[in-house]
Amino acid sequence: MTVMPGLDSPLHLEMYRQFRRQNTLRARLVRAAQAVWRELFAPPIYGMAWGDPELVPPLRFIRDRYLTPYVNPAHTAVEIGPGGGRWTRYLLGFGRLYLVDFYAEILAEAKRVFRRYSHVYYIVNHGYDFPGIPPNSVDFLFSFGTFVHLELPIIAAYLTAMKTILKPDANVVLQYSDKRKVMAQLNPGFANTTPEEVRREVENAGFEVLEEDLTTLWHSSVIRFRPAAR
Repeated sequence: MTVMPGLDSPLHLEMYRQFRRQNTLRARLVRAAQAVWRELFAPPIYGMAWGDPELVPPLRFIRDRYLTPYVNPAHTAVEIGPGGGRWTRYLLGFGRLYLVDFYAEILAEAKRVFRRYSHVYYIVNHGYDFPGIPPNSVDFLFSFGTFVHLELPIIAAYLTAMKTILKPDANVVLQYSDKRKVMAQLNPGFANTTPEEVRREVENAGFEVLEEDLTTLWHSSVIRFRPAAR
């Protein structure tokens, strides 16, 4: 049972005062100037139309919980489906970073954005593999915005291929379509997958589920896992 705060609680008054502080003319002008600067001078990033993790609170949460804590200059990372680098920019702190995509044209866009980073490598795959990445060499694998479009057979194939490149203590973070949610149901491009199905595929592939986030995102869910102990 949810209990509403009493009339003598300062909660509503503090919320109102915060609203007033955030919406003064000066604050609004600053936000407008920042928006104009980004539009005119910041290099455009393909994929940002689906949400900037700097500005969208749920995406910021995903970044801060499931991505940046794992960045380590002594480690190697893989990102599947980088697009134009919406999430890649947070992975640049790894000592070696592989960007993997099925579409060479889209991968070329990421290469254009990150061309000055010599520790970033670009790999065109066949839809679910990791050509050129050494076995047992990857500490962290991340994908956001790609597996939401993949049905279970492709996800299963990817999981099988992942096992060959991951270190025993590696972490994997995947976002996938959650068709229990209305926004996923309304998007014809989203795969027909559910948390139960994805969890089953992950475990059947020999991984241990460490964490699941089923509520933060409005059309998808996130799972973190690692190779199961032998």
